[in-house]
Amino acid sequence: MCGIVGYAGRRTAVDIVVDGLRRLEYRGYDSAGVAVVGDGELLTEKRAGKLAVLRAALADGALDAGTTGIGHTRWATHGGPTDRNAHPHLSSDNRIAVIHNGIIENFARLRAVLEADGVEFTSDTDTEVVAHLLASIDAPLPEAMRRVSRQLEGAFTLLAVSADNPDMVVGARRNSPLVVGRGDGENFLASDVSAFIAYTREAIELGQDQVVVITPSSIEIIDFAGVPMTGTDFHIDWDLKAAEKGGFDHFMLKEIADQPQAIADTLLGRLTDHGIALDEVRISDQDLRDVTKVFIVACGTAYHSGMVAKYAIEHWTRIPCEVELASEFRYRDPILDSSTLVIAISQSGETMDTLMALRHAKQQKARVLAICNTNGSTIPRESDAVLYTHGGPEIAVASTKAFLTQLVACYLLGLYLAQVRGIMYADEVGAVVRQLQQTPDLLRDLLDQMDPVRKLSRDLSSARQVLFIGRHVGYPVALEGALKLKELAYMHAEGFAAGELKHGPIALIDDDTPVICVVPSPVGNAMMRDKVVSNIQEVRARGARTIVIAEEGDEGVRAYADDLIFVPRVPTLLAPLMTTVPLQILACEIATARGYDVDQPRNLAKSVTVE
Repeated sequence: MCGIVGYAGRRTAVDIVVDGLRRLEYRGYDSAGVAVVGDGELLTEKRAGKLAVLRAALADGALDAGTTGIGHTRWATHGGPTDRNAHPHLSSDNRIAVIHNGIIENFARLRAVLEADGVEFTSDTDTEVVAHLLASIDAPLPEAMRRVSRQLEGAFTLLAVSADNPDMVVGARRNSPLVVGRGDGENFLASDVSAFIAYTREAIELGQDQVVVITPSSIEIIDFAGVPMTGTDFHIDWDLKAAEKGGFDHFMLKEIADQPQAIADTLLGRLTDHGIALDEVRISDQDLRDVTKVFIVACGTAYHSGMVAKYAIEHWTRIPCEVELASEFRYRDPILDSSTLVIAISQSGETMDTLMALRHAKQQKARVLAICNTNGSTIPRESDAVLYTHGGPEIAVASTKAFLTQLVACYLLGLYLAQVRGIMYADEVGAVVRQLQQTPDLLRDLLDQMDPVRKLSRDLSSARQVLFIGRHVGYPVALEGALKLKELAYMHAEGFAAGELKHGPIALIDDDTPVICVVPSPVGNAMMRDKVVSNIQEVRARGARTIVIAEEGDEGVRAYADDLIFVPRVPTLLAPLMTTVPLQILACEIATARGYDVDQPRNLAKSVTVE
C-alpha cells in the first residue's frame, strides 16, 4: 500500500506534493520520490528511506519551477526499498514519469515483450513497465493511459505526467484508491483526501476502471473504453488532523476498518489456473513433499495466528505441526533436519526472537518459509521462501489487520502444501480460496454492525478483569482477545481453552466477572459447540457475566448469553476472521473509555528488534 499525490495548478508543485506525501507516509515509508514538469522539461528526485531523506535531497530547489507534479511514498512489493526501485519511474526517453499503488500481476509477461523489443529496464519493479508502455503508444497521454490500463491485470492506481503536457496529470484506477480534489485554479489527485485537505474540501470519488485527467482548470473522467463518465462529488467534513487518520479518531480504528481491503490484497493474484501461487519459493516441490514435520515460530499476535495455522495445516495436509514461541524455540534444542519445514511469522520481518529462531533452524538444515508484511526485510531475505501479506503499513502498535492478513496467509500456505503434496485437488483448493474471497464483504457487513459492541465496551471499562474462553480455532481467538485488552487497556485479561476452566481458572470467577465466550458453529461441529455451551453454563452458575460471540442463526445460545454478538457464518477453520473483529473493537473502545493512548500503548514498540 503506497501513497500517491498529483497536482496541477499555480503553486510550486513540489511543495504541494511533498506536503501531501507527509500526510500519506503511514501508507509506506520505504522510499519516496517526486516528478515535476516545468519549461517543457521533466525533473525527478527520489530516495530510499523515509520522507525526510527526500526532503533533504530537494533542499537545493532544483525542482521548484514546476507547477505540475506527482509524488509517491512507497511500501515495497516488487523489488527492494532502494533508490533505483523508488518511484517515479521514467520512460526510456525521460519524457514520461509514472507512480503506482498496487500490484500489476502480469508485469513479467509485459516486461518480457518490452525487453524483446530492446527496452532496457532500470528497476526491479512492476511499475516501470507502465512508463515504457505509455511511451510506446503514439497518442496523447490520456489515450495512452486508457490503452495501457486495458493491458494490465491486478489492482492498481497510476499517475503519470509528461514533458509534452506541462499542465496535465493523468490517473487511472482499478481496485485501488484514487480520489480527486477540486480546487480553485488547481486540482489534485491522491490515494487519500488527507493529502489535499489543507487546500480543498471538495472532492470527487472515482468509479472502477476509470481514467481521470486534471489540469489547473478542468477535471475529465473517462472509462477504460473511452466513454465519458461523471464522478461522485462529496464534501470532506474532517479537520486536517483527523484526515490523516481517514476521519477516524485513532489509527487503530482506521486499521480495523481497513481489514476487508487488507484481506483482499493478501488474496490478490494467489489463485491461478494451477492452484495457489506464493511470492517467492526457493524450495522445490519435491522437498516440500518430503516434509515430515512443520514448526511454526512467532511472537505475540503472530504466535496466535500460528496457532490457528496449526489446525488448518494439519487438517489439509495431515503433516504434524507444532507452534512454538520464537523466544523459546532454540533454547529447548528442537529436533530439526532437512525434512522439517519451519514457518516464521513476523509483521515487520525484523522481530529478533523470530529471526534467531529462523537462523537456528537453518543451522540444523531445516527449510524456512516466512510469512511477512515488509518486503525486503531480514526474515524474508534469510528464508527459503516467502509469502507476503501485502497488508500495507500498520501504524498502531497493537496489531489488527496484521493478524487477519497473517491468518489468510497461513490458510494459503496450508492449501499450497496440500496442493504440492497431492492431498487436495486444484478444484478443492480453489473452492476454499473462493470462500476466503467472500470474507472481505462479510467483514464489511460485520463492521457496520458494531455499535452494540461499542456500547458494551463502555459498560465493561470499569471491570477488574475479563476472561476469554474458546475451543479449537476459538482458543487462539480467546488468547488474541485477551492480549489486545492487556496491550491497550492495561487490564488483567486471560484467555483459556474452554475445557481447562474447571481445572483451575474457574476459581477466578466471582459475581459479574465478564467472560467472553467464542462459540463454534453448530454446523458440522454440534458436539464441540455443545461443549462450549456447557462451559458457559459453568461460569454463569458462578455469577459470571457472559458475553457470547456466535454464528448468525445460532439462536440456541441466546438463553446462555447476557450479551450476544453475532458474526457471519463461514467454514469453521475460517471463523477467526470473523470472531476476532468484535474483540479488537472491544479492546480499543475499553481503552478509549479508560483514557489511554490507543495507538501507542505504554512500554510497547511496533517491532521488537532485541531478544
